[in-house]
Amino acid sequence: MRIGIDAGGTFTDFVIAHDDGRVETFKIRSNPAAPARVILEGLAQVKAKARTDVVHGSTVATNALLERKGARAALVTTAGFEDVIQIGRQNRERLYDLNPPLRRGLVSREMCFGVAERAYFDGTIAARPSAAELERLKTRLARAGVEAVAVCFLHAYRNAENEAAVLDVLRSLGVYVCASHEVCPEFREYERTSTTLLNAYVGPLMDRYLAEVEQGTTCRISIMQSNGGLLTAAEARRQAVRTLLSGPAGGVVGAIEIARLSGFEKVLSFDMGGTSTDVSLSEGRAGMSMEASVDGFPVRVPMLDIHTVGAGGGSIARVDDGGLLRVGPESAGAFPGPACYGLGALATVTDAHVVLGRITSLLGGAMTLDTARAAAAVDLVAARLGLSRTKTAEGILRVANANMERAIRVVSVERGHDPREFALVAFGGCGGLHACEMAEDLGIRTVMVPRFAGVLSAMGMLMADRVRDYASGVLGREDIEKSYRALEKRARRDLRGAKLVRSVDVRYVGQSYELNVGEVSEFHSAHERVYGYADRGRALELVTVRVTAVKPVERLQIGSGQKKKPVAGPALLADYGSTTYVPGGWNARTDKVGNLVITR
Repeated sequence: MRIGIDAGGTFTDFVIAHDDGRVETFKIRSNPAAPARVILEGLAQVKAKARTDVVHGSTVATNALLERKGARAALVTTAGFEDVIQIGRQNRERLYDLNPPLRRGLVSREMCFGVAERAYFDGTIAARPSAAELERLKTRLARAGVEAVAVCFLHAYRNAENEAAVLDVLRSLGVYVCASHEVCPEFREYERTSTTLLNAYVGPLMDRYLAEVEQGTTCRISIMQSNGGLLTAAEARRQAVRTLLSGPAGGVVGAIEIARLSGFEKVLSFDMGGTSTDVSLSEGRAGMSMEASVDGFPVRVPMLDIHTVGAGGGSIARVDDGGLLRVGPESAGAFPGPACYGLGALATVTDAHVVLGRITSLLGGAMTLDTARAAAAVDLVAARLGLSRTKTAEGILRVANANMERAIRVVSVERGHDPREFALVAFGGCGGLHACEMAEDLGIRTVMVPRFAGVLSAMGMLMADRVRDYASGVLGREDIEKSYRALEKRARRDLRGAKLVRSVDVRYVGQSYELNVGEVSEFHSAHERVYGYADRGRALELVTVRVTAVKPVERLQIGSGQKKKPVAGPALLADYGSTTYVPGGWNARTDKVGNLVITR
C-alpha cells in the first residue's frame, strides 16, 4: 500500500494505491487549526500498516507565510548590513501609486543583529567573530525571546567558515537555527537572505507539525517539495522553505503524467480547488524557476513554475464601494465554508454553481447540500447589484473565470506561448466546472479532465521521484569542475543510486540575470529563445553550478478506463470528488485510460 495525501484549504485528499493495482480515494474536511490531526484521522481510516509509504503535500509552510503566523524569528548578518531585508531591491510593484501600502515583513528591524565578521568576494576571511561577541549575541537573542534564527553573512556562499562558527554557538540556545550556506549557497545577498529567513520563519511550525505526524503513525513519511520531487520528513524539517509550493507541485506532476498517457505533451494544467487556483505550462516536462517569489518574498530554491491566484470554489463574492462585483481572493475556507455546506452565510463560487444547478451533490452524496442557504447567500449579493438570483450567480462565475483566465495568460501569452497550441488539463474539485468556458474564451479547442480529477494532486505525489537539488556559487572562479565534483559527492551520499544531472547559470558579462542551461554551449540559443536575440561574440560569466539528483520511485499503475460513446453538451458529468460542465457546442468522451476528453 502507498498513500498520497494533499492537504488543501477546504478538503484533505487521500489516494490509496494497493499492491494489486486497486486505487481508492476519499476526502476529509481540512482543519487549519490542527492539520496533523486530519492526516492521522485519514491514515487511521485506511488502517495504514507499519512502514507504509506516505507521500504528503503540506500547506503548513505556505499558510504560515501568507497569514504571517510563522515563528518569532531573528536575522543575524554581517555588521553594517542589518537593513538588507528592509531595503530589498527597492523595486516599486505599484509604479503609479503615490501611497503604496507597506508590505508586512517577516522580522522587524529590532530583530536584525549584526556580527563583526567579514569574508571578501573571493572567499578570503578578513575578520572572524570573537567568542565574546558571540556570547553577547546569544544573550541578546535569548532576551528577545526568539524561536528561530537565520544566519546570513556577506559572501558566505564562497566561504562558510564564519557562518558555521556562529551556528555552533547558537545551537545551544535550543531554538531552530539555519544558515545561508545550508539553505541557499548562492550569489545575490538579498535573495539569499530572504530565502534563509523564510526557512527560519516557517521551519519551527513545519518541524512541530511533522513531529506530530510521525509520532502518531508508524508509516514512512515523505514530503512533496516545490520542485516536484520528494523529501524525507527529516529533510523537510530542516529545509522547510522547499515545501512552500508542496501541494500545487503534486498537481502539476500528476497532470503531466496523466496527460502523457492520453497522448498530450503540451498542456496547461488548471488546478481549481476550494481556496485557490494554480496554473502551469508544460511542454513535455514541468517548467522550473530558479527565481520564484511567494507573497512578494524572493525564494531562491528550484521550484516548479506555478502561478497562483486567489480564486477557488470557496472564493467569496462581494460588491465593492463602487458597486462592482468582486470574487476573491478572500475565501470561506474549510470552516465555515461555502453557504451550501450549512455553516457559512457569504456567497461563494460554489454557491453560485449550486444556484445554477451545476452542483447537485458533494462527495458522492456523503455531504449534505444546503441549497436554501446557498440561494439566500446569493440573494444578498443580488440585492446590492439589483439583479436576479440567476443573473447574479452567472455573474459570479464570469468574474471568477476572468480571474483565472488572467492567470493562464501569465504563464502562456505573457511568456511567448500561444494557449491555442495546448490542451487545458482541468482538475481539482471545481476545475471541470469552469474549464470549457475558459477554453472558449482563450481559443483552446481541447479540454482534458483526468480520472480522479478531484484528488489528482494527491495522486501526483505518488508519481513523483525522489529529488535533491544542490548549488554552489562560482562567480569569479575558474575551476568549476571542482565545485561540480563536491556537489556530486554530497548527492551520492544523500541519495544513493540516483541519476545526477548537471546544469549551470550563465549570463553575458554585465548582465544582471542569468539563464540555467545544461551546458555553457547552449546559452546563446537559450538566450535567443527567451529574449529574442543572442550576442555570440560577447564574453560569458558562470554564476552558479547545480547538480540535481533524481531517484525514480515505483510508478503508480492506474489501470485503463472503459471507452464510452461521446456525450454532447450541455451536460453535467459528476464523480465522487468533482463535477464537469460540458456546454453546448462541446462533445465529451472517455479515452483508453479513462480520462475525459472534451472538444469543440
